Amino acid sequence: MIESYPWLSILPPLMAIGIAIKFRQVYVALILGIWSGATILANGNPLKGTADTFDMLINVYQSADNTKIIVFSALIGAVLSFAQRSGGVKGFIDYLSNKNIVTSKRRAQLMAVGIGSVIPIESSISILVTGTISRPIFDKFKISREKLAYLCDSTCAPICTLIPLNAWGVYVAGLLSQQNVSNSFTVYLYSIPLNFYAIFALLLVIYVVVTGKDFFTMKKAEIRAEKEGKVLRDGATPMISTDIIAMDPKEGVTPKAVNMVLPIATMMIMMVAGLFITGNGDLTQGSGSTSVLWAVTSAIVVGGFMILKSGMMDFNELVNLFFTGVGGLIPIALLMMFAFAIGQLCNDLGTGQYVANVTSKLISPKVFPLVIFITTGFIAFSTGTSWGTWAIMVPIGMGIAQNLDVGVSLFVGAIVSGGVFGDHCSPISDTTLVSSMASASDHIDHVNTQLPYALTAAAFASIAFLVSGIILY
Repeated sequence: MIESYPWLSILPPLMAIGIAIKFRQVYVALILGIWSGATILANGNPLKGTADTFDMLINVYQSADNTKIIVFSALIGAVLSFAQRSGGVKGFIDYLSNKNIVTSKRRAQLMAVGIGSVIPIESSISILVTGTISRPIFDKFKISREKLAYLCDSTCAPICTLIPLNAWGVYVAGLLSQQNVSNSFTVYLYSIPLNFYAIFALLLVIYVVVTGKDFFTMKKAEIRAEKEGKVLRDGATPMISTDIIAMDPKEGVTPKAVNMVLPIATMMIMMVAGLFITGNGDLTQGSGSTSVLWAVTSAIVVGGFMILKSGMMDFNELVNLFFTGVGGLIPIALLMMFAFAIGQLCNDLGTGQYVANVTSKLISPKVFPLVIFITTGFIAFSTGTSWGTWAIMVPIGMGIAQNLDVGVSLFVGAIVSGGVFGDHCSPISDTTLVSSMASASDHIDHVNTQLPYALTAAAFASIAFLVSGIILY
């Protein structure tokens, strides 16, 4: 059927995009996209397509790299639960808060940016720590909650994409590998300087903090906080839900920063060591999937040993805490399974080849990176998830790049940039919601004040993608 009607190859990703935008349910969108593609490959037989859908999901685990990445995505939940329940996060917060080195508004904001930059393992925990530590200090210096939410959101997610030794980098590398991109982790490394939105978003954060020059809705919020002493506007509803974004330390436990710092440091060190070992001395040739699995396993062992040695929990409590943490991130693991499946499906259908053949006659390859960036941003904004959007766009983008015989790194940079940009603008994005929670800001106020900054960074990124496309292609 595909040979006769090649345009059918674009229906699965289009269905996934449409459902995701309409219903904001990326899991449902991906599974229905996979089912539609399986049905097409089954010559229109929906029953066989349903059976083949299950086979496609199961076949994801035939790849050792896919399996390692999915397992890592679940295991990272155990590291986070250990750090929180053992009082590690609370201890880290207390340690920084008691240093009393913040003596001005600028230093307070620089502190928030610094904290958000040094924990690039997972965006939610980085946002949580940044917001919780900074909130009382920001209130003291009459800095609006909207400003704190912006600094949390626009620092932590971009940093996670620019420092690939975490689930973000490995996830994208896995999607690339699914599209037969050789040395996928190296390709991701090469795309980092081309991740223009993340770069400009961070530069804008630094500019605003250093110069103190806010604009549009954020400027109004800062004037209100400065002149009226109101860190929240009248009628605002602070979004606080600690039971969602954090576990409380176990009762009677003395918070110690080392319970968080040491496991996370172990993870980062073992990630680098794993890349070095698997790459035979060359970090760029190492296996990202193997390295992150070694890293998270090491962090769990170190964190668990510290908990048992301290006597704060017995072995059974520790095991239960492990499964609680893992269970909390099962949705992310499922998302990865669906993402890998639809990526392979698009590869089998030849979606990228068809799109490349059609669009190359209508659009110059030089403009493709800009178009990819804008499209990815729109989908991420509509669905509230960068990861789910990448699952849809990577197969399309890589197919276009490969069939046009152009370098894929700029396309990867455009896709990653678009996902983060859409996330920053979307009121249903998980990182946007967590930023509002961690800073105790009104959520809609956070979205409205961050939007002008996100659009400004996106404008600069758009110019950069257009110019880069002209130069490189």
